[in-house]
Amino acid sequence: MNLYLIIKALHLIAVISWMAGLLYLPRIFVYHVENYEKKETTFIFEIMERKLYNYIMRPAMLFSWIFGILLIYLNGFDVLVNLWMQIKLALVIVLTGYHEYLGKCLLSLKNRTNTKTSKFYRYINEVPTVLLILIVFVVIIKPL
Repeated sequence: MNLYLIIKALHLIAVISWMAGLLYLPRIFVYHVENYEKKETTFIFEIMERKLYNYIMRPAMLFSWIFGILLIYLNGFDVLVNLWMQIKLALVIVLTGYHEYLGKCLLSLKNRTNTKTSKFYRYINEVPTVLLILIVFVVIIKPL
């Protein structure tokens, strides 16, 4: 078996899992905010948010980075001179920052210090979609 292809497959699986969480968590935030006064309901949302973030999203993000770095290593670090790779890495860093921001939102909802509206969470739910589209096009087309 080809080690490179196995690592590439694991990288894609991790990225897909990470993206699923990044797309779903803000939707849970929307419902959490819209049901803020219903204690039992928000308790359920807090459990869902915590488990999604800590048990799926965080490991998926870490594995995305680990397998991605392994792919760079196997391709040779000279791949980093390509502008498309630099753009991809910059976008993945932005995606990682977005991930961490969602973690802060999760804590503010849990601590009941959230000041954001459900509309805000609907809007930021589009961020990972835009980043995903950009990353895929840059990686597949390698325009630069």
